[in-house]
Amino acid sequence: MSQVFELSHPVVQHHLASLRSVETSAVEFRNLVNRLTLLLACEATRDLPLQDVIVQTPLTSMTAARLSQRIGLVPILRAGIGMVEPCLQLIPSAEVWHLGLFRDEETAQPVHYYSKIPAEDPVDVAFVVDPMLATGGSASAALEALVAWGVPDIRLLSIIAAPEGIDRVQNQFSEVPIYVCVVDEGLNEQKFIVPGLGDAGDRIFNTQRSG
Repeated sequence: MSQVFELSHPVVQHHLASLRSVETSAVEFRNLVNRLTLLLACEATRDLPLQDVIVQTPLTSMTAARLSQRIGLVPILRAGIGMVEPCLQLIPSAEVWHLGLFRDEETAQPVHYYSKIPAEDPVDVAFVVDPMLATGGSASAALEALVAWGVPDIRLLSIIAAPEGIDRVQNQFSEVPIYVCVVDEGLNEQKFIVPGLGDAGDRIFNTQRSG
């Protein structure tokens, strides 16, 4: 698992406790996703290349550094939308390209329903964002789309991952680094992450139904 980077930070653990709780409201859940994504994005962008630029300060001119690449964010709809804003807070100039995938509850396989990925002119680096990496089906489908686009540097960011999902992604895309806040125990019979946090999309968008 050399390409898997699990954040080891007390603040991450603190926020994960609230994120998992069934008592956490949708508003606070979104806030927690925001905070954890920002921490993930900081880790995942630590080695992005820079270029020198001349900046005029109030006192003098100096050589500073700015990011040198075109950066793309690729949220997997719909839950991935909740991770876009904190990434844009960190990199406001990033391009956002959407992929619509949902899991067929009977087969647990990803179903494509929307793609905004163009046919040419790929970004230099793409960050695929999805709060949960469960079976790895949707993530692998997204990575396939980015490989076909020609993106040379692809990175996957998820808040909670299952070992099964990590294994699937690594078996198909061994060169893609995976950044997660935590790796959970595994999947249950319904292919949900345990202990997990339930359905991330429903909790972000307050669409959970009782009964």
